[in-house]
Amino acid sequence: MAVMALLTRCSCLLSAFFAVLAVQAQTMSPGDYMKREHSLMKPYTGTGSMAIPLWDFGGSTMVTDKYVRLTPDHQSRRGSLWNQVPCFVRDWEMHVHFKVHGLGSSLFGDGFAVWYVKDRMQLGPVFGNKDNFVGLAIFFDTYSNHNGPHNHQHPYVSAMVNNGSLTYDHDIDGTHTQLAGCHAQFRNKDHDTHAAIRYMSSQQRLTVMVDVDDKNEWKECFDVTGIRLPQGYYFGASAATGDLADNHDIISLKMYELDTPKQDDLPNWKEPGADFFAPPRDHLDDPRGAFKNISLSGWKMAAIVFCGLLGVVVCIVVGVVVFQKRQERNMKRFY
Repeated sequence: MAVMALLTRCSCLLSAFFAVLAVQAQTMSPGDYMKREHSLMKPYTGTGSMAIPLWDFGGSTMVTDKYVRLTPDHQSRRGSLWNQVPCFVRDWEMHVHFKVHGLGSSLFGDGFAVWYVKDRMQLGPVFGNKDNFVGLAIFFDTYSNHNGPHNHQHPYVSAMVNNGSLTYDHDIDGTHTQLAGCHAQFRNKDHDTHAAIRYMSSQQRLTVMVDVDDKNEWKECFDVTGIRLPQGYYFGASAATGDLADNHDIISLKMYELDTPKQDDLPNWKEPGADFFAPPRDHLDDPRGAFKNISLSGWKMAAIVFCGLLGVVVCIVVGVVVFQKRQERNMKRFY
């Protein structure tokens, strides 16, 4: 029996291993190869050490033998994970194996982000990283803050390129500064969830793909051109929770140098840029602003609804009593 159990376990592990290889093979050509100095894989830590070679982490980040948890399923947490080595690869692809999960069934948040930016290890309000960043961000947003005409389904994957002059507007889910985006149902899945971020400097092209449906195949999320990213920036990942919470886990980050024709005349841009942004608009306050600082966990919502109904019932009872008293006084006047 023990031998059979061991063989079954080995079979499951091999199946998972080959499934991951199948996903990676969809976008990799024979000449592409992984850059280990920009990749994160198990085992994460060195022998007898809690440090991750070539990576730093901060905030609420916790390293285990199975995953790197950026935030636990608790309120008001921020965590980050950053590569120590700047990237000078022109054409690259980052494969992200992640898991977002928690106890919330209808209310949860906020999400996580994958970064390629100039400044690292700076905790802040944008999914755990600083605002007015310089570089590229891919947001995996799980909670919709926006109820206006530009809303979209969540979870939502989107991209933003910033030269430091733009602010990410949480109240409208960053729709005014995003390059493109798509809906991807990646939360609370029993199977593996992956994303691939490909940047080709030679074509000024950014492509994001996801594999969240347990099909072992990439589905294009968006593909945009006119994207300019300098070399020498850092890869990282961060996450945040607010009044709502989730576990945000990074299982692996694998960065590949793409096998593309060498071009010696390609410029190294001084700052990030994009030919297209959503047209700028004035900031709009969250229509639910009065409730933004209220924790909307299930029991609090139930308490609010109960108190509201109780108030209505009390008003009706008082109104009926007052009406009856007036009727009694009016009847007495006729005797």
